[in-house]
Amino acid sequence: MRGTLPGLPTPHPLLHQLPAVYLDQPFLERFLGALDEVLAPVLLTLDNLPAHLDPRTAPEDLLEWLAGWVAAEVDGERSADRRRAVVAGAVARHRRRGTRAGLAAAIRVETGLEPEISESGATSWSGEPGSALPGSARPWVRVRVRVADARAVAPARARLERLLAAEVPAQVGYAVEVVTTDGTEA
Repeated sequence: MRGTLPGLPTPHPLLHQLPAVYLDQPFLERFLGALDEVLAPVLLTLDNLPAHLDPRTAPEDLLEWLAGWVAAEVDGERSADRRRAVVAGAVARHRRRGTRAGLAAAIRVETGLEPEISESGATSWSGEPGSALPGSARPWVRVRVRVADARAVAPARARLERLLAAEVPAQVGYAVEVVTTDGTEA
């Protein structure tokens, strides 16, 4: 986490908080200067607390800590802007989790690709009693993404497999299809 930062100026020097009679004391000046050095990061953090709690402005070393607050996983391989976007959008994604729109949003954030999602669930209305139920009895989800480069197929498939294992409910089967933009499946 955070610690002392050498040379960081204090916003509120302790020496200037004392009565004027103590300003000419060299020992107090050195002693309070050492305390100022220790307290400067704490005081500056408290002064800037709203900025530290906002993922768009928080220092990079606090992003992982903020991600823990909102149950978001930040991958160190991503750029700082991408990690900030993941943390900032985590609460909205949690609200839609378990829905088709939520799964599509999670895939876009994780891979940057636009998914084609088909699923077994359906709804209908009928005035006839005993009419056929929509959808299928066994729940499933199929996700297809298109990649431009055939070399990106294996990494995209592995990333999607991990994501779907975490996002899709345990009783729902899923399939991943990664195809190139020319339509060949890998």
